[in-house]
Amino acid sequence: MENGSFNYCNLPPWVIASRHFNDNPQPLEIQGVKEGNRFLFEKLASISSQEERALIFNDFMSVKFQLHNWQDQATDTARKSIKNSYLRFLRGWMMDSNSIEGAVLKRWVESRMGITPTFHRARISDIHSEAYFDFSVDVMKGSARTNAIQSQLDLLYEYCQFELVRKYPATPTIPLYRGTYDANEHSVLEQIGKREQIVRLNNLVSFTSDEERAWEFGSTVWRVEVPLSKIFFYNDLLPGSIMKGEGEYLIIGGEYRVRQVMCTL
Repeated sequence: MENGSFNYCNLPPWVIASRHFNDNPQPLEIQGVKEGNRFLFEKLASISSQEERALIFNDFMSVKFQLHNWQDQATDTARKSIKNSYLRFLRGWMMDSNSIEGAVLKRWVESRMGITPTFHRARISDIHSEAYFDFSVDVMKGSARTNAIQSQLDLLYEYCQFELVRKYPATPTIPLYRGTYDANEHSVLEQIGKREQIVRLNNLVSFTSDEERAWEFGSTVWRVEVPLSKIFFYNDLLPGSIMKGEGEYLIIGGEYRVRQVMCTL
């Protein structure tokens, strides 16, 4: 499936989705987000404690999007719209990446990075397919549930990038692992060796930093070097982590070089 022709990033979609980007990673920025929220990032840069920065971020999101005022709204629809924040969508993804919440996160990647989804409940062959239509219906249902969810996710991504540079100051990539019961569910673009391939991953995919845990999710485990700039969220980014103990990372997809890990048991 082809990528979109435009996005809101500093690099075009075909560059971000390519295997060459992963070999030569560059910083990614969503247009206007850091500039429009300059006060937040200047404040964060002045704080040495990661825990305190996370609390500042949560407070900023609550105020900016009125998330703390959901009970004051006049109608039930309005209350739900504000109450269902970015945290609700992250939790929805953790329960089921093919949920309505998962569709909204995949649409964020599609609109901001220009990388189209290849799977949502069914394989998506192109944007004219019935599967893509069903995906779009889920997006509309999910987007109607909350207030400015795409803008909330923009800030979440930029905050994640802000923290990753501090968490991993000396490297542009980190090794992550993914377990799957059907390695054929991903499109194989090139067979490099017996255990190494170039595959096209869905536009948003869950990985883990824990190799042993990856085996809990499938009989095949892949090891991938993931650019920091393609990490959308990770488990200990926020206080009271949504994915506590799982070492889970949500990464932006596209073409990846994957290496099958041999089971040592």
